[in-house]
Amino acid sequence: MNVIEAYKPFEIQEIELTEWKQRPVKNNFFEVVLIKKGKGTQCINYNESLYKKGSIYLLPPLKCHSFTIEKTTKFVFLKFTDSFFKSATKINIDRNEWFKEASYILSNYNQLPGDIIKNEMDRNHLSNLIEMILQESRNYDISSVNLVTSLMTSVLELLIRNIKKSSYFEILKDSNNDRITKMLTYINENIDKTELLKVENLANVFMMSPTYVSEFFKKQVQMSLREYIIKAKLKLVEIRLLNSDFTLTQIADELGFTDVSHLSKTFKRYVGKSIRDFKNDGNYILLKRNVCA
Repeated sequence: MNVIEAYKPFEIQEIELTEWKQRPVKNNFFEVVLIKKGKGTQCINYNESLYKKGSIYLLPPLKCHSFTIEKTTKFVFLKFTDSFFKSATKINIDRNEWFKEASYILSNYNQLPGDIIKNEMDRNHLSNLIEMILQESRNYDISSVNLVTSLMTSVLELLIRNIKKSSYFEILKDSNNDRITKMLTYINENIDKTELLKVENLANVFMMSPTYVSEFFKKQVQMSLREYIIKAKLKLVEIRLLNSDFTLTQIADELGFTDVSHLSKTFKRYVGKSIRDFKNDGNYILLKRNVCA
């Protein structure tokens, strides 16, 4: 077994297994998994899909995933860690931009099984990036920081591109309405821009009458537009509370809450516990899919 860990901005592990053993789960952002060889079955939320050499997966930071190994498998786990986002002063990056991109991936990924990559060009890109990070990590020192950070940024961009190409939203299974998928993508991309989420703007962007926007949205998503936007914001609040050192004032300002009191009351109403209790428990609630409970 070859285990490689670097303090920042990532943890990477290359390991060959004949039998899967559940690993400790922390509230990091997520892990990218590359199958270098072998075959078997991946399970997330009690749903299964076959894996093979070259498969690439995204694992949520929850105890609801596993692999059944049919043929000896070499895994590479690339983990985006919370420590990076809590202390990035020594790394030349836009910390807030990194955090937003990682948060977008975690909050919009629907924790279903299957390969995250949707075309072979991106698969090759991502495989090459992971291999470069793996090689660099074997002789990791201060001179590696900027290079690895750049590679990790490219990994983020590829993941975002592929998530946007897929229906990673919780909509009706029998809905094939392309407009609602585009609307959900638009909302989640602009969740921190209150003006763009108003009914009038959505009506203009999607060429609908203002009176029909809310009715259309609720019919497709089985949730009011207002509730969806609030919950989407609160998922990001959960991520910030568990994976950053942002203050409540910063979180409230960024996500369009009137003040900390408004944020706290809204959080308690929808999450079911106070922000203090949530942080003490250290577990996602809104971000956790029901089948993970």
